[in-house]
Amino acid sequence: MNASLPQQQILTLISDTLHRSVKKLEVAASDASIRQYWRASLDDGRDIIVMQADPAQFDVRPFLARQAELAAAGLPVPAVLGNAPEQGLVLLEDLGTTELASVITAQNAQDWYRRAIDLLVQMQTALPAAHLPPFDAAFQQREMDICREWYFPQQLGVELADADLATWQRSTALIVARNLQQAPHFMHRDFHARNLMVQGDALRLIDFQDAVAGPLSYDLVSLLRDAYLDWEEAFVLDLAIRYWEKARAAGLPVDADFAEFYRAFEWQGLQRHLKILGLFARLKYRDGKERYQTDIPRVLNYVTKVCERYVELGALARLLRKLHGEQAQQVGYTF
Repeated sequence: MNASLPQQQILTLISDTLHRSVKKLEVAASDASIRQYWRASLDDGRDIIVMQADPAQFDVRPFLARQAELAAAGLPVPAVLGNAPEQGLVLLEDLGTTELASVITAQNAQDWYRRAIDLLVQMQTALPAAHLPPFDAAFQQREMDICREWYFPQQLGVELADADLATWQRSTALIVARNLQQAPHFMHRDFHARNLMVQGDALRLIDFQDAVAGPLSYDLVSLLRDAYLDWEEAFVLDLAIRYWEKARAAGLPVDADFAEFYRAFEWQGLQRHLKILGLFARLKYRDGKERYQTDIPRVLNYVTKVCERYVELGALARLLRKLHGEQAQQVGYTF
């Protein structure tokens, strides 16, 4: 096999760790980060996945640490078969190619999402968080400012200044203050249908290396208000209630009043979706990855609906309408 240096490092690691040779090495996937994934077909008939990244840009050690913690707690994560952190390489169990997002239909969605909620509650119950980076005020503000730095100027051609900048700063500070009222817990940070792999009737969990100590509602809103999938509000409400009931039964510190929990869910979702608008713009204008552009309208819809529902977010709603040149959206209820 005529291999480049990274490929040669992969072949050497597999040989040294698994004592196998590689019959075929091909690109398996890439994602919104700087990582790349390879599928290696070994001479014993097995396939394995190789996660590769430039070690100067991506440290694989947090991934390895979180994998060990999740595996020890009985969570269904891929097994680590070998690693070379200094080369940015990790050998992983091959979970196949079937993402939850690719198998969900209107007929089976309820069943699959209930399984995902069971997995989420299991993860939140089993995993400690005190040692993880805190999803604190500075962290949340920094994420939302990706929207100000990339989505507004690059996607919309507008630099916030003066009164508009002041509105943004006051509104995002309010969002952070509300979100910090939730008790910190283990937070996957990207728990959605593209990061849940399907094997038979079971779900397997990936992309967990960015876990932090943060609000319980964050992973649920990542799942139910997915940047890549649309669901009716009644469906989301039903599943949010199911999660809330299971979380309370498991002893997790969710609000005793579901209406209060749902408010927290919506405000935390607003923080996440403002960040995502910025990320999707940055992926296009900095990284040349345009495929996420088609998902911007969905994410913007989440943002505008939440802003229109809450009186405290009225100024942010007006700012967003002004920047997009849109009229106020009419929504049927408020909290």
